[in-house]
Amino acid sequence: MSIQWKGVFPALTTKFTADDKLDFTLFDKNLKAQLDAGVEGVILGGTLGEASVLSNEEKFDLVKHTVDKVAGKVPVVMNIAEGSTREAVKLAAEAEKYGAKGLMMLPPMRYKSDHRETVAYYKAVAETSSLPIMVYNNPVDYKIEVTLDMFAELAENKNIQAVKESTRDVSNVTRMINKFGDRFKILCGVDTIAMEELMLGADGWVAGLVCAFPKETVSVYKLTKAGKIQEALKNLSLVSSVVGVRPSTKIGSMH
Repeated sequence: MSIQWKGVFPALTTKFTADDKLDFTLFDKNLKAQLDAGVEGVILGGTLGEASVLSNEEKFDLVKHTVDKVAGKVPVVMNIAEGSTREAVKLAAEAEKYGAKGLMMLPPMRYKSDHRETVAYYKAVAETSSLPIMVYNNPVDYKIEVTLDMFAELAENKNIQAVKESTRDVSNVTRMINKFGDRFKILCGVDTIAMEELMLGADGWVAGLVCAFPKETVSVYKLTKAGKIQEALKNLSLVSSVVGVRPSTKIGSMH
């Protein structure tokens, strides 16, 4: 199964029982809600906490279980957030063996790598794995920005196909498109600016909001891409009233 890198990709939360075991029953309930809502893929072992605290055994139990449950309906993407190139290469190979169809990758963890080191890290995994890769560009939380110059070098590897855009600078979507055209698919990684980035040309949305509001999140995505901005805002307002976040008013004035 190839990955189109468009639509909503939930970064699924990993559920645990009271005795610290993977709670597959509760996980399956969430997974079913996502599939019923029409997501285009699922991402496992999210970076903001889970990737660093899950054991490798837990990660691959999660991959095997999810691959079995989705039964080919959507691609399963595993997150890689490692401190060493060797471990990243190893995990990519294991993910492929257990049925993952793609990888989402942060730059090296713990050590702030420079341009050369960051590019070498991504290329090492890309050149040893056949899985398509989405670069996770989040300098706010992880202190390393994958720059346009880095992407120019990474473009040489055909299986580096997408970026989870989490720089918080919506104009970076425009810069990526102006420099690379459609070479890299762009997925917004920040829920609160997803509509803005989709309107600027982003292809998809790696969402956290979707774990609690699957149908609503998919609806906002589809309406926005269809140019139905006011309808999308109404859906977003309903969610915002529940979570206590005020939606942007600037989007409405742009329509």
